[in-house]
Amino acid sequence: MEYRIEHDSMGEVKVPAAKLWGAQTERSRNNFRIGAGIETMPQEIIRAFGILKKAAAQANHQFKPQKMTAEKLAAIEAACNKVISGELMEHFPLVVWQTGSGTQSNMNANEVIATVGNMIHKENGSGSATLLHPNDDINMSQSSNDTFPTAMHIAAVMSLEDDLLPAVDQLIATFSRLEAENQGIVKSGRTHLQDATPITFSQEISGWRSSLERDRELICRSIEPLRELALGGTAVGTGLNAPTGFDQAVAQAVSKLTGKSFVSASNKFHALTSKDELVFAHGAVKALACDMMKIANDIRWLASGPRLGLGEITIPENEPGSSIMPGKVNPTQCEAVTMVAVQVMGNDVAVSMAASQGNFELNVFMPVCIYNFLQSVRLMSQAITSFDQHCAQGIKANKEKMHLNLHNSLMLVTALNPHIGYEKAAQVAKKAFAENISLKEACLALGFLTEAQFDEAFKPEEMV
Repeated sequence: MEYRIEHDSMGEVKVPAAKLWGAQTERSRNNFRIGAGIETMPQEIIRAFGILKKAAAQANHQFKPQKMTAEKLAAIEAACNKVISGELMEHFPLVVWQTGSGTQSNMNANEVIATVGNMIHKENGSGSATLLHPNDDINMSQSSNDTFPTAMHIAAVMSLEDDLLPAVDQLIATFSRLEAENQGIVKSGRTHLQDATPITFSQEISGWRSSLERDRELICRSIEPLRELALGGTAVGTGLNAPTGFDQAVAQAVSKLTGKSFVSASNKFHALTSKDELVFAHGAVKALACDMMKIANDIRWLASGPRLGLGEITIPENEPGSSIMPGKVNPTQCEAVTMVAVQVMGNDVAVSMAASQGNFELNVFMPVCIYNFLQSVRLMSQAITSFDQHCAQGIKANKEKMHLNLHNSLMLVTALNPHIGYEKAAQVAKKAFAENISLKEACLALGFLTEAQFDEAFKPEEMV
């Protein structure tokens, strides 16, 4: 492998010639071989760095035109566009398990943007290939301590709004359609995994839909605090080396670049050290995971069988379910969703623990915090989309089995309470169960009602 020599404040470093990063990135790559090549900084964070570095350069050009010249700004913007598009992702090799401030990832961005900007500047026939310096130009008016939390919030808002909410919306739409299509189908309800009073299938589906709608509302509420950006606080929140108004200008530029609303954090000391906004937002994602666990479990229980389970619905058959049992098909989409839900619940602990480590003026667990947060959002988005496309959209009611189960339920005896009282109704249910006879036969045998009285009181389809 060919190398070139790069240098930083600690001296010279050999860097692979084909790579665009510099000395500090290479030091980190060599010093932190923990999850290398697998648990690297999330792409969402890299993209967010491209956005914030472009926004910072624009703000610096406004406030420091003598230092951030139009020539430098143009080169930086062009380089940042390549970072934002994802075409330079291979040049961001650093792992999550690095410094807790994310300093090396900030420098990775600075070095790559400087290198690419210089290349673009030279290719345009402008002469010098050393127009941009990673620290002096790309990191102007910034610190790792305010750029990394800013990238965290940008990435969080974008992933929630662009990935998770659309996935939830699609599943809500599917349940709304199923709800309308299954109006009037009465089935047995279940509580404590035991038979309960009747419910319509559309009412059951409406519970799933409403849960998702409430989760969506909670997620939307949690996004609002994430719109506050730490940029402008620099090293400890005081804004040292950043011009007055820089923070506001950057927030406006980020908003314009993303098409989303961002504002400057009102208290930069809080913004650097506290990650409560991410904890709150991840809590909303966890709430969604909890409801998806419930919905997926309901669906796989209702589809259990095909002969020995509940069998009240059918779901799409996507792939063979066993390597030894021919013809077996399993509710695999439900299983995938429930596994993702478990991962999200585990990630919530990691996010919470990481957020608790705000020592003095800086949180130093930021990479692991955002890594778990973004993994949760990514997994939930993809799992919900897959579940919708390969399972929920194909749910069909087994009306015959629902009717059979409904009329075989002992809890229909509840309809007799107003006529014979709770205790006599309980006797009817116990006798019917013990002797394997119908509720009507048991009630008549006990002499509590005549046949005509029983028929008048006992109308399962009207119990919803």
